Amino acid sequence: MITQIAGKLVEKNPTHVVIDCNGVGYFLNISLYTFEQIPNEEFLKLYTHLQVREDAHTLYGFYTQPEREVFRKLISVSGIGASTARLMFSSLSPEEIIQAIAQADVDTIKSIKGIGAKTAQRVIIDLKDKITQVETSLEKLTFKDNTHKEEALSALETLGYTKKQAEKVVAKIVKQTPDASVESIIKLALKNL
Repeated sequence: MITQIAGKLVEKNPTHVVIDCNGVGYFLNISLYTFEQIPNEEFLKLYTHLQVREDAHTLYGFYTQPEREVFRKLISVSGIGASTARLMFSSLSPEEIIQAIAQADVDTIKSIKGIGAKTAQRVIIDLKDKITQVETSLEKLTFKDNTHKEEALSALETLGYTKKQAEKVVAKIVKQTPDASVESIIKLALKNL
């Protein structure tokens, strides 16, 4: 999977960019939020999500890793495709989306073109538990923290603990000490399991 692309910025539009990476031009679909974040410099690095379908392989670009994480959570919801999720980022910032989900604000989500009341409610129901584990500030929502949590969970499962048991304990540890290393999370979890 392509996780990031760095290279020369060849083309910049509100809906897409083209990045030249060693002679190969990559077309990345972006949101208006990402477009506004991209500096007017020659070199650009974007985090990516590759969507593979029968008829197309589509790359989506994100200026920050947390934006990509929220995008991935959104497309996991039934009825929300990549285009709709991208449209959500063009209408709201990732922070506003997280806050709307955490506060069960149906009207804010429904205000996005193409999302009705039922879809907005489904987004809240499906993601509320996942979002409440995440801080509502993007400064605190870092990919590093998510990676540490996932690595710790994986290690605990390998050690024979059930995913449900481990998730509960690890979520509590990460909430209390968000900067904890993988080793620290595992050690604390083993004491509490």
